[in-house]
Amino acid sequence: MTEPERSAERDAAIDALLGAAPFPGWTMAALQGAAGPDADLLFPGGAADLVEAYVDLADRRTVEGAGALGLESMRVPARVRALVAERLRQARPHRKAVARAVAVLAVSPVLAARCTARTVDAIWFAAGDGAADLSWYTKRLILAGVYGSTLLVWLGDRSDEDAASLAFLDRRLGDVRRLGRVTGRRRKG
Repeated sequence: MTEPERSAERDAAIDALLGAAPFPGWTMAALQGAAGPDADLLFPGGAADLVEAYVDLADRRTVEGAGALGLESMRVPARVRALVAERLRQARPHRKAVARAVAVLAVSPVLAARCTARTVDAIWFAAGDGAADLSWYTKRLILAGVYGSTLLVWLGDRSDEDAASLAFLDRRLGDVRRLGRVTGRRRKG
């Protein structure tokens, strides 16, 4: 899977846009207003390029934040949960930007799939997943559904510390565990 272009200048331009209050949107005009008249040159693909770079930056920051989560003392499912929660915690100050990014992704299913695939891969990688067989694909597919649905719930969540979204995440992860037990029993039976 290819990664979008990365540079300190692109990251700084995204941070400048995210820091604009209220968030003006994922447009080149908004980017120029927040990061300077030539900032749009950093994103030749327009809004889609900008959103993809934002999602990539959020992925990298989630992985960077993993070190403070104490993942090594957790089992893999708890690591995945902690990383998704960290992703949401980091995005909390930028909820409106995330909502508008989701809107951009909604009209570009290929871009949405690419961004989602990179995000869930980053989460599994940070969780220590070393699968190299069919489970590599199934784990990422399942997490894509869990993460995507949790993100949509999170966009409307106004509870303290995203408690409702995290409870939703816990229920989805519980569903996945139950499904795994049921399919495991079927294979044995």
